[in-house]
Amino acid sequence: MIQKEKIRNRFNALADRRQYWRTRNSYYYNDQERYFRFLVSEGLSILELGCGTGDLLNSLKPKRGVGIDFSRKMIDIAKKRFPHLEFHTADIEQMEGWDETFDVLIISDVVGHLMDLEETFRRLHIFCRRDTRIIISYYNFLWEPILKIGEKFKLKMPQQYQNWLASDDICNLLSLAHFQVVKSEFRLLVPKKIPWFSNFVNRYFAPLPGLKKLSLCQYVIARPIKKKEKREFSTTILIPCKNERGNIESAIKRIPPFGNHQEIIFVDGHSTDGTQEEVNRIIAAYPEKDIRLILQDGEGKGDAVRKGFAAAKEDILMILDADLTVPPEDLPKFYRALAENQGEFINGCRLVYPMEKQAMRFLNYIGNKFFSLMFTWILNQRFKDTLCGTKALLKKDYEKIQADRSYFGNFDPFGDFDLIFGAIKQNLKVIEIPIRYQERTYGRTNISRFFHGWLLLKMTLFAYKKIKAI
Repeated sequence: MIQKEKIRNRFNALADRRQYWRTRNSYYYNDQERYFRFLVSEGLSILELGCGTGDLLNSLKPKRGVGIDFSRKMIDIAKKRFPHLEFHTADIEQMEGWDETFDVLIISDVVGHLMDLEETFRRLHIFCRRDTRIIISYYNFLWEPILKIGEKFKLKMPQQYQNWLASDDICNLLSLAHFQVVKSEFRLLVPKKIPWFSNFVNRYFAPLPGLKKLSLCQYVIARPIKKKEKREFSTTILIPCKNERGNIESAIKRIPPFGNHQEIIFVDGHSTDGTQEEVNRIIAAYPEKDIRLILQDGEGKGDAVRKGFAAAKEDILMILDADLTVPPEDLPKFYRALAENQGEFINGCRLVYPMEKQAMRFLNYIGNKFFSLMFTWILNQRFKDTLCGTKALLKKDYEKIQADRSYFGNFDPFGDFDLIFGAIKQNLKVIEIPIRYQERTYGRTNISRFFHGWLLLKMTLFAYKKIKAI
């Protein structure tokens, strides 16, 4: 195609000056690399499509890094600068027959130069596994006149012809090509370095609702989906418990059969009402079931979840609170969402159906609504109910969260946010399952409204700093 050859020739001509433009606009490129390092953990296999001279790919420290670009001169430079990476000259709009899959596919500042985006996105499936992530970054179309002025005055690398796409346009094209959007984000309201001012605005003002969609850069993270994908999994059902003796047998009786095997792990947190003895009685009374008891040496539900998951043996990890305010009968819904690949981090939601009168106190309900809005904004994925204790994910995805836990540290006494923030960091697709929240029938809650409300406020600020203002 004539237009494509013009684009190829232009990038060949720009290749020798590529480093000059990167240096001149280093503030923009440094921010881009920093955000990609947040999205992509070190040591993964990465394919960058439209890699240019390879700088972004190299900055991510991949275990295996492959770059593809249709500019031969760009690829020649990339090979000389980064001999430890692999580069190929090829047209990503016509690629086929590739026999290797990757953890992450990156398409950075490229979609505007493609002739047929839908067909290009469809071809990406040859590089994908079920858990592959596609990360697309591009300019916000609102900046078109500003960037053209920048080119005219030689403040940025000349681009000339390109598509100007809204985030919704990219998401729609991905959907047509059988990809599901996990999350999207806008960054960089001030793309040039102004000492103190740029960092302050970009970290603390640019993420605010109303302002963020005026930022220069848009990022879309997606995952491949296949219609009617379903397989059978085994499941570990983790039940953290403290003084829940009266709920133990009921939990065992009420958990329905699903999957090809169920392992049930009770993690006891220093109970004083005979909970441990009751679990041991249940283990003996139900020998046909795979039930275990683990005793906590630490404190809190977060510690219980980490210990239980470390001991889990099955494909899916699932949490059921021992108070049974989330009905055990609803667990198959969480299993089905994972088995059918509708999502990867399945979170219960108590705020859809009407709940029993004493199931959630009024202040707790208002607090949940407030924190739902805050975390939905911070995490770039919808979270209507962050504190529902019932959650499910594949063990292999939990292991990714565990391996990258040092980014957040051991910060979470609840156990919920360690998983939620980790799922966001690993770009897992979040799905919420509405459940009918019920009154507790035995014992009393271990939640202190005001103390734990204060901890939640601190958690909100922590999430803002570690996820939004980076």
